[in-house]
Amino acid sequence: MGTEGPGATGLFTLKDYEEAAKARFDHGSWDFIAGGAGQERTLAANLAAFDRVRLRPRVLSGSGVPVTRTTVLGGSWPAPIAVAPMAYHTLADPEGEVATARAAGRAGLPLVVSTFAGRTFESIAEAASAPLWLQVYCFRDRSTTRQLVERAERAGFEALVLTVDAPRLGRRLRDLRNDFRLPDGMVPANLAGGDYASPSAHALTEFDPALDWSVIDWLREISSLPVLVKGVMSGVDARAALRAGVDGIVVSNHGGRQLDGAPATLDVLAEITAAVGGVCPVLVDGGIRRGADVLAALALGADAVLLGRPVLHGLAVGGENGAAHLLELITEELVEAMALTGTPSVAEAGPALVGAEPEAIPAPSAVRTTPAAGLRKAELHGSVSDPVLDTMNFLNEVTTRYPQAISFAPGRPYDGFFDTEQIFTHLRRYLDHLEAQGASPGQVRSGLFQYGPTSGQIRELIADSLRKDENTDVAPESIVVTVGCQEAMFLAVRALISGPEDVLLVSSPCYVGITGAARLLDVTPTAVAERESGFDCADLEAAVLAERARGRRPRVFYVIPDHSNPSGTTMPLQTRLDLLDLAQRHDILVLEDSPYRMVSPGQQLPTLKSLDRHRRVVQLGSFSKTLFPGARVGYVVADQTVVDADGRTGLLADELAKIKSMVTVNTSAVSQAVVAGMLLAADGRTSELNRETAAYYGDAMRVTLEELAKQFPAAEREALGVRWNEPTGGFFLSLTVPFRADNAALIRSAEEFGVIWTPMSYFYPDGGGEHAVRLSVSYLTHQGIADGVQRLARFIESQSRTDRD
Repeated sequence: MGTEGPGATGLFTLKDYEEAAKARFDHGSWDFIAGGAGQERTLAANLAAFDRVRLRPRVLSGSGVPVTRTTVLGGSWPAPIAVAPMAYHTLADPEGEVATARAAGRAGLPLVVSTFAGRTFESIAEAASAPLWLQVYCFRDRSTTRQLVERAERAGFEALVLTVDAPRLGRRLRDLRNDFRLPDGMVPANLAGGDYASPSAHALTEFDPALDWSVIDWLREISSLPVLVKGVMSGVDARAALRAGVDGIVVSNHGGRQLDGAPATLDVLAEITAAVGGVCPVLVDGGIRRGADVLAALALGADAVLLGRPVLHGLAVGGENGAAHLLELITEELVEAMALTGTPSVAEAGPALVGAEPEAIPAPSAVRTTPAAGLRKAELHGSVSDPVLDTMNFLNEVTTRYPQAISFAPGRPYDGFFDTEQIFTHLRRYLDHLEAQGASPGQVRSGLFQYGPTSGQIRELIADSLRKDENTDVAPESIVVTVGCQEAMFLAVRALISGPEDVLLVSSPCYVGITGAARLLDVTPTAVAERESGFDCADLEAAVLAERARGRRPRVFYVIPDHSNPSGTTMPLQTRLDLLDLAQRHDILVLEDSPYRMVSPGQQLPTLKSLDRHRRVVQLGSFSKTLFPGARVGYVVADQTVVDADGRTGLLADELAKIKSMVTVNTSAVSQAVVAGMLLAADGRTSELNRETAAYYGDAMRVTLEELAKQFPAAEREALGVRWNEPTGGFFLSLTVPFRADNAALIRSAEEFGVIWTPMSYFYPDGGGEHAVRLSVSYLTHQGIADGVQRLARFIESQSRTDRD
């Protein structure tokens, strides 16, 4: 391409690149790349399926600039596109996969590297700045496959994509007629020895034709990486893949290069996404040549697409620059298609987008039939299929299934402090308080039996408690009483994130409640990774600047500064002051959520809100830990001023109350009354009310740390690679282990060793925490903790041996 831009050479579409690329190859190499199996019916069907799809435009949708960012396997991608695995990129450009990796990195898009790459894994990884996955063929000699996987994992690859549709290569007539041989000197750079000149002949002798679903377990044994299967073309096989425990599915007919006469991938996509039901990500390849094709695939249930041959066309025409421009083109086309169909984000692409000729989409009898009055999950809001919303349900299911197991999972208060009769005492105390304040019997009755004000009827008592407990002086009018802290999060995110250009930042790992609320509102949070010592302001500032460089507006940062859930870390005082300064300098708000302060022993650091001099902090609160969770009473302190178009000034709390009036209408008057009675009993000082409980939880944490030290002496701890932090309060600590602490490991732990914990990976919005567990110490007796840690130690030692073997 020289110094000219691609547009100057007339390359405006992927088709332009294909036509320009053909002249760059010799006849045999072009046929090897472009051809399919047999009469190439499936190859043609892949293209024709997308040609038949029609997208329905929407006008005046008010959707703003479309958001293409998506999350796959916990990783955040700028667009739902990755580069498909293809052999020998060196046929298109001497730098091969190294050039492709640089091009994909410029776009921020993952590259799936073929087993038959023309460049080494290490050189590709050195060039890459976006995720790399390894496409795996399973050879008859399993040691060859093991060495490839281990080498890729050492190089930093992040997932394995097992090709399952090639027990032998399809009959590719173009290659047979051309007697195709690789050019002299071109070999798979990551495979030693052997005759690779004829790809089909090599595959016939080396590929394992007897693979079954047990290969997934084998891959799990040799690698800690997530495993996807590529080549699934039916709902039956998709369900079998789920039973085998795969982490993802790629709907693929191998680009039409295996079974000729197989259906197009787009034509079976809806069947497979229905079978998967959101349990794992579904990707699709084959025939994608436009951004509109990407949107069509998303509309039919795909989480992302893999783009194959066109990337080689770009590479052949312009090397790294050509491939990078081609990826830029298809992403721009996707944005255009989303804008013209009124699709605000890729998460909101659904079947209603697609209008097609009758044969373009599987017939209703084949795919869309549901029982009378039944609904298809794929047609519900995307959040119902989001793994974030499934994590705690899965944990509860495990706890129910193994009732004899000791559970370090529930982050709830210890039951021993509750007395049922107290409910009536507290309720009566509040009623007496109302009468003493001059309320008539009718007003008292109304205060219990009617909705009451949306903002809450005990705001004065909450404000008094905040003043006495937290040295936070706010007007009652700046408080909204909510249905637990979860509603407070929902209201705050809904009000403050007004469009796709607004950014919610979260300290990661973070409480799943905030990421779940964001998902319900189609907000994709930007994770600010904590260091091992906890949150650092430099990381937040870097994230703010990066988002602004992308043309977005960082709006609010969510953090738990005290005894965080899940990590247990506490933010130092100087960091709190630095955070408030940063918020003022960069004009962002802070969502402060600190539910464990008053149930932790010793003097607590001041809250962010008590240090706030510029109204930068919106404080989220709850009485679930300090009083009792069943009350479901929380609050949000929102004393920020809001100015309307006419110059009138009000409080952010007033705006939150408007949203609440359309969500829960009000917080239970009876629950508020009981909470008010408890606050009155303690003269507003929940710290005094929780003196005994704080001591109990402090002892529970101390006992847990002592038992861990007993079960893992220093030498053994170092040998195993086990370590943990030592929180000064709260309910949680984080334990690092030398194996993948996923759901499969959790089930084994519960079933064979009788101990339950929470995978830390649940709490990382952008992926992470795969080798750590969260332990909650609040709900167990000291003896239960000792027995549980002993069981946990046996499990960790056993799982570590299994992984080594």
